[in-house]
Amino acid sequence: MACYVPSLVATKPTASMPSLAPASGSTSRIHAIPKGFHGLRRSFQPRPARMVSAPRTSPRSFVVKASSESFLPLVGNKAPDFEAEAVFDQEFINVKLSDYIGKKYVILFFYPLDFTFVCPTEITAFSDRYSDFEKLDTEILGVSVDSVFSHLAWVQTDRKSGGLGDLNYPLVSDITKSISNSFGVLIPDQGIALRGLFIIDKEGVIQHSTINNLAIGRSVDETMRTLQALQYVQENPDEVCPAGWKPGEKSMKPDPKLSKEYFSAV
Repeated sequence: MACYVPSLVATKPTASMPSLAPASGSTSRIHAIPKGFHGLRRSFQPRPARMVSAPRTSPRSFVVKASSESFLPLVGNKAPDFEAEAVFDQEFINVKLSDYIGKKYVILFFYPLDFTFVCPTEITAFSDRYSDFEKLDTEILGVSVDSVFSHLAWVQTDRKSGGLGDLNYPLVSDITKSISNSFGVLIPDQGIALRGLFIIDKEGVIQHSTINNLAIGRSVDETMRTLQALQYVQENPDEVCPAGWKPGEKSMKPDPKLSKEYFSAV
């Protein structure tokens, strides 16, 4: 079942989004949602980015740098900084993305709304694997347009009742929708975010991004694999990782002759 609300199937913008935060005294209540939603009626098509062509030098660079004039945060660009309230360990805290620069990698993922269906499966899956990401000097941040009060109520709801239970990382409140907008995942006429996920390195640069439609959950295993590949090539800048690469497997030299060592071994 997709993570959705009634207005998601409308073809025209609505004046406002109804709050899905649970009523006072009923933190485990799950709101009734109509059936039959299968994703957005219209495809999400971000504005094409203009890429800057790097001069050909020897050796060739395999790092793509996006134009600073791009309107959406692209791989190779600095991640847009933000500061916002969040819920962690059942308390309200302040989170600032730039505080992690020079210290940790960041997995930043957006989800549509609290108290829905696909969303808790992703959020709890990342929490259950938090220790694995922690070993890789990586912080996880979840973001939605809900208030910190809604986040808190959802955390205080048991998993068996559709809640999250205690989480090992913060849930950020993007109630102004400014964070979702700055990362290019906001659906303007519906006021919620697509399932965007960004891997940001210690320099604050976006090194990976994926955006799923609302009905499609993400893979924690693939996020972990991509993070490990990123860290490997940053530690070994003269190597690249082929498709499906995992730690311990053979990498490749980005050279017409040296790459044959890889191809001859597979």
